[in-house]
Amino acid sequence: MPSHSPTIWLQRSGFPWDTPCLNDWLSLSAIFIESNSFNETAQWDIPPTVWLLICSTSLSAFLNSLQVKNVDIAYHESVYKTLAGHGPALFPPIEDGDPLQDVINNVSVLLSLPIAGRKSSVVGTLGPYFRTGNKLFAITAHHNVFLPSRDNLTYRYNESVPKKEVLVMGIQTFVCYLSSIEALIGMHIDAAKSLERKIHMLRTRVYDRTNIEESQIRLAEHEADLTRMHTKINSLKTFYVRIKQRWSKAKDRVIGFVCWAPPVGAGVAPHQYTHDLCVIELYKEKFKNMKGNVLSLGPELSPWKLKELMYEWDDIISEFKYPNHGMFTLGGMLTAKKVNNPNTLNLQGDRVHHVLKHGLTTNMTISMVTGFRSFLRRYFPTGNVESLKLAILSHENESSTFSKGGNSGSLIISATGEFVALLTGGISKRTDGSDITFGTLFEWIWMLVKEEFPEAVLYFDNLEEFLTDMVV
Repeated sequence: MPSHSPTIWLQRSGFPWDTPCLNDWLSLSAIFIESNSFNETAQWDIPPTVWLLICSTSLSAFLNSLQVKNVDIAYHESVYKTLAGHGPALFPPIEDGDPLQDVINNVSVLLSLPIAGRKSSVVGTLGPYFRTGNKLFAITAHHNVFLPSRDNLTYRYNESVPKKEVLVMGIQTFVCYLSSIEALIGMHIDAAKSLERKIHMLRTRVYDRTNIEESQIRLAEHEADLTRMHTKINSLKTFYVRIKQRWSKAKDRVIGFVCWAPPVGAGVAPHQYTHDLCVIELYKEKFKNMKGNVLSLGPELSPWKLKELMYEWDDIISEFKYPNHGMFTLGGMLTAKKVNNPNTLNLQGDRVHHVLKHGLTTNMTISMVTGFRSFLRRYFPTGNVESLKLAILSHENESSTFSKGGNSGSLIISATGEFVALLTGGISKRTDGSDITFGTLFEWIWMLVKEEFPEAVLYFDNLEEFLTDMVV
């Protein structure tokens, strides 16, 4: 051991050096440096170093118990993180005009995440969030995560068996997602090359003083556009690398597990409706950026196009108000009584509710709910079963379909942000999309959820406090 007195210094990671208040430190590591060998025969080229994780008030007692003196000691603050996490957190919402606006939704905390069961090829969409105590949950369609061959019994998670994990994006969906980002980058690169050619032409005109005033104005506009385009390309490239590196493994896309699922039922009393739902307990650390039940309205439809589709008559006051940055905060519920009394008109003058949803394969779409219900009859050898469904008709001014395969589990909402229905299926003569979309009234879905989770709430008033209380 060296004969000189020990030297002690302090460091706080990420902060300018100061005299730290040890009671505020999350963890400490101690480095013991011995200038000589552990015994007289061993040879060491450098001083041996030992790292120990200790509590801030335990070092002196620990050293005294070993009768160790005259050592050099360094304190280094570090934040403990578990290695058995669930991968990167989902991204926070972004504002209109952000370079990542076209690609962020698949990995954002906003509603309608694309999901799949860990061991299933079925894809679907995650429905609304709710909380019970300090736990975070979400609702989706039962058939999104359970195989049809499974016994149709109530499922409750049991710690003695493996979890039925749920991923954001199944394998094929993730591959397609990466390809879509690559394609978007390629499209912007082509656009940038086109701008460069135009800029070269305009610079030549300015140099030759050909139509000088107009050429200078257009040159400045194109140069600004090119700068923005390069910013977008660089942002997308960085994002692509980050997604490919940190999200490619299925284990890093796990967002939770199924904790409860009632059996799929048709003609369920007392309303004779279809129930096809399950509840997923979400890992809160994946959702640390969440904003509650908020739906992104873009970027597929512009604010003007949305207003045009949501409101078609000039002489009736519109209920729909486009929210700031396209972030639609949900609240309230369209009850069965309200469904029976639509308050807007379609082009034929029939009373309807305009509704919208965001789904995996269709993105944002708008449609209509009338006061009529749809009855589905299923034929079995033992008899027939009739079930009540909410029917959503295609919008008369839109040629595209309201829903396609992969949309099950989407939350359908009203023009004022009310919870309307959970999408469960549809019918069509064509192979791509549904002529009529079916959903279960959310009022009835929520009654079932409240029976199983009596303290469940759909709103997140103290969101910061709720998300701070995370166990990792």
